[in-house]
Amino acid sequence: MRVLHTLGSAANGGAETYFTALVGALARGGLDQAAAIRAHAGREAALKALGVKSSVQPFSKPFDFSTGAAIAALARKHEAKIVLAWMNRAASLTPKGSWARIGRLGGYYKLKNYRGFDALVGNTQDIVDWMVREGWPKERAHYIPNFASAGEGAALDRATFDTPADAPLLLGMGRLHESKAHDVSLRALAQMPGAYLWIAGSGPEDATLKALAEQLGVASRVRFLGWRDDAPSLYRTADVCVFPSRFEPLGNVVIQAWAHGLPVVAARAAGPASLIHDGEDGFLTQVEDAETLAAKSTALLEDEALRDRFANAGRARVASDFSEAAVIGQWRDLFARHGGA
Repeated sequence: MRVLHTLGSAANGGAETYFTALVGALARGGLDQAAAIRAHAGREAALKALGVKSSVQPFSKPFDFSTGAAIAALARKHEAKIVLAWMNRAASLTPKGSWARIGRLGGYYKLKNYRGFDALVGNTQDIVDWMVREGWPKERAHYIPNFASAGEGAALDRATFDTPADAPLLLGMGRLHESKAHDVSLRALAQMPGAYLWIAGSGPEDATLKALAEQLGVASRVRFLGWRDDAPSLYRTADVCVFPSRFEPLGNVVIQAWAHGLPVVAARAAGPASLIHDGEDGFLTQVEDAETLAAKSTALLEDEALRDRFANAGRARVASDFSEAAVIGQWRDLFARHGGA
């Protein structure tokens, strides 16, 4: 199979991280791939390490007069049968051709950007159902979840981030954006004396969150780690993952935490609510509910047997529903249906 990926984002976020993960998994599955991406040193290096040729393009809507032509030339050179577009910007600049166009949606994107595409893939059933309600043909709307697997990387020495070895440690992952609700985690921490919180991510709320930590009197127990490329080590270091997003179509952090054996407390945004069986493989709280986030996190921190039960249940969910082999099999089947065999 020959597949060309298009990604027009220069950000560090969940979709961009999963882009690299899926390309790597497809490479291990034997697919011949290339990529047209926006400049990003880390992704360029990752693709090179995977043996996937990449072409850096401007993806500079609305006045971009070169990217579409470059994608078409690259698709012809690569003899691509499938062009897989990631998110709106890439989709809107991915041209028609002898290849099938498939859009991968990790959220409720503007479907006008995918007009004329052969198929759309949502990584939750709710996104797929939404596509159909918005008028996308049901037979061309497909559900393929993200996969998760335990990555390489040992637990960190907590002293690396000036954290006592015996302190209860919460981990928050994701962009420093209002939708991720790291402020709710900070308010929960204020109700958990002695616990520490590591927040891994970067984004526009950085200064606001640091000011809030000072205001709440928890700044001495919070570590803002910035964007990190060692997520497996972070998952293995913490005691509980807190994920109180206000808006979250999927919640890749949930299945990644499960893959690494870390129990999760999450808010009932659409994605986590569809993933977590409350009280069986994680805890769910209401959105904006810092008090319950603190109470459920404390319950896990104080009960090692409960943490182990949730960790084992989470690993089992990954094995049954989100394994790399199962997900890559679904992508290969979809590509084959659209001429990629």
